[in-house]
Amino acid sequence: MSRAIFVGGTASNVGKSWMATALCRLLYQKGIRVAPFKAQNMSNNSYPCAAGGEIGRSQVTQAAACGLEPEPSMNPVLLKPCGDSRSQVILHGKVWRTLDARDYYQHSEFLKQQSLQAFETLAKRFDVIVMEGAGSIAEINLAHQDFTNMSMARAVGAKSLLVTDIERGGVFASILGTLDLLTPEDRALIHCVAINRFRGDPALFADGVSMLEQRSGIPILGVFPFEETLHLDAEDSLSTISAKHNQHPKTAILKFPRISNTTDFRHLTNAHWLETPTDEHYEFIILPGTKSTIADLLWLKETKLDSWLRTQHQQGAHLIGICGGYQMLGESISDPTGSDGAPGDWPGLALLPTRTTMSTEKTIRTRRATTAAGTTFDAYEIHMGQSLTNQTTTPFATLEDGTQEGIIHNRIIGTYLHAALESPELLQELMGFTPKAPQQTSEFNQLAHWLATNSNPSVLVHLLL
Repeated sequence: MSRAIFVGGTASNVGKSWMATALCRLLYQKGIRVAPFKAQNMSNNSYPCAAGGEIGRSQVTQAAACGLEPEPSMNPVLLKPCGDSRSQVILHGKVWRTLDARDYYQHSEFLKQQSLQAFETLAKRFDVIVMEGAGSIAEINLAHQDFTNMSMARAVGAKSLLVTDIERGGVFASILGTLDLLTPEDRALIHCVAINRFRGDPALFADGVSMLEQRSGIPILGVFPFEETLHLDAEDSLSTISAKHNQHPKTAILKFPRISNTTDFRHLTNAHWLETPTDEHYEFIILPGTKSTIADLLWLKETKLDSWLRTQHQQGAHLIGICGGYQMLGESISDPTGSDGAPGDWPGLALLPTRTTMSTEKTIRTRRATTAAGTTFDAYEIHMGQSLTNQTTTPFATLEDGTQEGIIHNRIIGTYLHAALESPELLQELMGFTPKAPQQTSEFNQLAHWLATNSNPSVLVHLLL
């Protein structure tokens, strides 16, 4: 019979994904059939599953830690924010609806049942399901609508691990306050607490561990040191761009308000993220993906970054547009059905001889591509709309089926291929530098070792069994 381990947090960004990935890998190393699960994710960093559908990047990473291909059942509900308190709702990997927050909560019970069905499909095939929560488990104003945190843990009888971040300060209040806000039924599910991101000698917090265990009656799994050498995919935001060790050409990335798939730039660790024009000159400027192309195109013009881009290009900068950024670089964007949220025809930046038409059908697929210079790389597409040209142009790459993809024109690259710039070989071809490629398997093993060596052995065994 399958069992579940739930990883919840005292707040957002305390290390839930990190801890869940470590548990996944540790169980996998023990020969246990384990799979990740997160009922609801909110992220514009998604990834297409090989068999179809898209899920959040954290569950993709966790699936890899389990030695699995990702699948929609691992993240049945994915919210992709499109601005103005609205999100595109991905259900079982496919676009379901676009809703504002008020309307979304009216569907909570339906989405919970859908999530439970997805959980059951995994439970039939795996020995352990490692479940990740979202935000804080003690948001009592949302408890009646919750199907990601304690409601889901309660529904499947999951042993629960509470994670907190000591670096933020207030660790006693965050742990004891969270536990105090839980119902007796939910509190009984909490088997242990992990104190994450401790800097210095953990032995210095031994008294703190004793105080917390005495006051809460719940064992501390461990005091886990801040680990700066390991990097996992973030669900959202720019937290994936943190290290400052790679050397590459002077590069700027436009920080769109609705930016998506920031994992494309994991190797561009010294890049400048810009929201306004600057007097600096760049060798490369990247227009990334976005959840709302037209809205961010209008933002680009309002901030005068459109004229700044033209000036930079005239002065010799190379431009790279990915997905929505590629669409913006063309002559026009047409949204006949309002699928991008802005019905009508909109002038683009007119730096590429292309025209884009938005559609209601979403393209989600993995790709293998090869440049004219012979560099082969893996990538993926997640977009609504197609970009065409009536001129003879040079493609960016040729896909595995022989289709030509994207465009190279006048020191500008346009492509729908996310993850292209995650290829060290392609970065060497395009930008003249080769980053140190991460060894994912090694990092997963290091993460499992980090968990095991910093845990109280008896508490860890009780959590895993």
